[in-house]
Amino acid sequence: MEAALREADRSKFVDLAGKRVTKALNDIRLIGNLSNRSNYDYTDEDVAKIFRALNEEVSACRKRFEIASKKPGKPRFKLG
Repeated sequence: MEAALREADRSKFVDLAGKRVTKALNDIRLIGNLSNRSNYDYTDEDVAKIFRALNEEVSACRKRFEIASKKPGKPRFKLG
C-alpha cells in the first residue's frame, strides 16, 4: 500500500513539476521579449530590479527543496 502511495506522489510531482517549470520558462522568455528597445523604454535599474527579483525567488525555491531534503522521515514505531 505504501509503495503505491509513493508512486502516486511521484507521478503527481513529475506531472506538476513538468507543467509548472514549462510555464515558468515560457514566462521568463516573455520577460526577455521586453528587451526590445524598439517597443519598450527601460533603464538599467529596471533590468537590475527584474533580475534581482527573479534570482531571489529562485534562491528561495531552492532553499525550500534543500530544507525538505534534510528533514528526517516520519518517525516509525513498531511494537514487536
